[in-house]
Amino acid sequence: MGPVLTVSSASAFLMGQEGQVTGALEQLAKLHILPRWKKRIILIAVDSLLMWSALFLAMVLRGGGVFFETPQKLWVLLVVMGLVTPLVVAAVRLDRVKLTAPEMMSGLRVTMAAGCLGLIAAVMITLAGLDHAIAVAVIFGSLFVMFATGARIAALHVLRWVIARSGSVDQKTIAIYGAGAAGMQLAAALLQACEARPAFFVDDNPKLQGLTICGLPVFEAGKLPMLIARHTVEQIVLAAPSMEPARRDPLVRRLRAHGVEVQVLPSFGDMLMGREPPGEIRPVAPEQLLGRDRVALDTPQIAKAYAGRMIMVTGAGGSIGAELCRQLLDCRPAGIVLFDHSEFQLYQVQQELADLGEAAGIKLVARLGSVTDIARVREVIAGDGAEIILHAAAYKHVPIVEDNPLAGAKNNVLGTHAVAKAAVEAGIERFILVSSDKAVRPANVMGATKRMAELVVQDLQTRHADTRCAMVRFGNVLGSSGSVLPLFHSQIAKGGPVTVTHPEVTRYFMTMPEAAWLVLLAGAFAKGGEVFVLDMGAAQRVMDIARRMIRLAGRQEKDPVTGKGDIAIKITGLRSGEKLHEELLIDRGSLIQTPHPKILRAKEAMLSQIEVAGLLRQLERAIAEGDRALLRRIIKDRIEPMTPLRRIKPGTVQLRDSKTRMPV
Repeated sequence: MGPVLTVSSASAFLMGQEGQVTGALEQLAKLHILPRWKKRIILIAVDSLLMWSALFLAMVLRGGGVFFETPQKLWVLLVVMGLVTPLVVAAVRLDRVKLTAPEMMSGLRVTMAAGCLGLIAAVMITLAGLDHAIAVAVIFGSLFVMFATGARIAALHVLRWVIARSGSVDQKTIAIYGAGAAGMQLAAALLQACEARPAFFVDDNPKLQGLTICGLPVFEAGKLPMLIARHTVEQIVLAAPSMEPARRDPLVRRLRAHGVEVQVLPSFGDMLMGREPPGEIRPVAPEQLLGRDRVALDTPQIAKAYAGRMIMVTGAGGSIGAELCRQLLDCRPAGIVLFDHSEFQLYQVQQELADLGEAAGIKLVARLGSVTDIARVREVIAGDGAEIILHAAAYKHVPIVEDNPLAGAKNNVLGTHAVAKAAVEAGIERFILVSSDKAVRPANVMGATKRMAELVVQDLQTRHADTRCAMVRFGNVLGSSGSVLPLFHSQIAKGGPVTVTHPEVTRYFMTMPEAAWLVLLAGAFAKGGEVFVLDMGAAQRVMDIARRMIRLAGRQEKDPVTGKGDIAIKITGLRSGEKLHEELLIDRGSLIQTPHPKILRAKEAMLSQIEVAGLLRQLERAIAEGDRALLRRIIKDRIEPMTPLRRIKPGTVQLRDSKTRMPV
């Protein structure tokens, strides 16, 4: 038992000693964050001690016992020099030199201080009647230069070591690829920083490999994986700003394959001109791609319609749903019910908005559930007291819904019917459906399901006047999860190619805030049964959007003939059910102005109650039986021109009066 206690006691003692050492290191590490005036006092005190040491040693070396035979004169000399030293140090501004940034001027200032102190010492020695004044002054000045310079260099290295050992600064280990002029300048700069530690150079030039530059060894690129593991490298900096993009981009991709962060050092010219570092993709704001002025939608009707109300947002974890919740916070509602079937997305949006909601005094509740589960929807509406519902939950990705048509129909049509039915049964004030321009003369299952959802909402409105039901129809939202913006950005970051389905394909584009404000405005303007659209100007070619993104990202489109440029554009062909041009209105003659000049309202044809009931029965049967063919027949029979088709070439058909091509 005794040995065990002894070992335990020893272990506890060592741990205590280690804790004391760590605490001492942490205290020393705080020296570099002291106020500047305290650092100046410390430097002046250290220089005074160094002066006395240098003068004492100089007298010993040259005068021997001569100086110590008259101790009174010696003390007068030391006291006077001790009083003069701070004045000289302050006069030459030696105490103002930054320790972590030594330069030629700092060495000159040390020499100036030594010269002044040596001259004063020579005068004082002569006045005291002592011999060897000039020799002692020269030795004293030389020693002071050595002591002051050495002390500063030693202090710099000790301070870096203490900071690294104490853990007070998260020091990142960096490897520099390129040991040329730019690499040496970078290494010199990093050696002065406490936050980063350059470990070594990597260079492809055999003449540099094996050398030591700026105190760092230079290795060949083939040893990089081993060196990264040995030194625990966290970041590689490519210090070759003049390297051609054709060589640089593949090299950056190879370096990133090692699992570390890679940065590209820009040239000084790039930094002075404000250009982005080569190899880095400049973020592109959605507003830069609109090709038109952003629509101002900040109107008092919005805040008035939602202030003090309990708002339920379905699909709150999606791009549009989350943006709706952000915009609603400015309207000062009583609370927001975040409803989504994805636990992860619901958690994300709740975490993002929690602090903002708490600061504004707005209640935020997260509710899991599917819009197709009407019992759950009813429970949430009743339990949280929802007064307005913004229905943004939907499957929107055209190719995915095309491959999963029954799931798309269930979520988009039956889900909308369930939420709208629960809303009108509860007598809520407003129900707003977020629709799509693909619902107009749809050429794909996603668009057809959104059109059916519109018809369902219009039908419910005819029998439930107490609830104002309306629909909001808009085009592509830049910045949403399924938009071209993140896709093109990712493709450009990888070096291309940027894929476009057709050189003439056009789309209507809007920003996320515009889309969200449009939905909120619809809720404010709704009288019942309307379709609201935003006047977004002319449709834009996706090809032009791609070229604009390449240019705004700081890259150049590759010319297929000459091969010049960075990023190629590849035409992939229209996907199944994809239109060449989208539309926003079924009947342009039905437009009605609203209080906002850019918001239009349409009264469109609708199915009868019997027709809608029959559509829903057939749809439920198709989903229950897994009958895709029946779903296609429902779309063909019930939704406006999925029928007149004419054949244009073997294997494809084209909608009448449009350029839409569909496989048969």
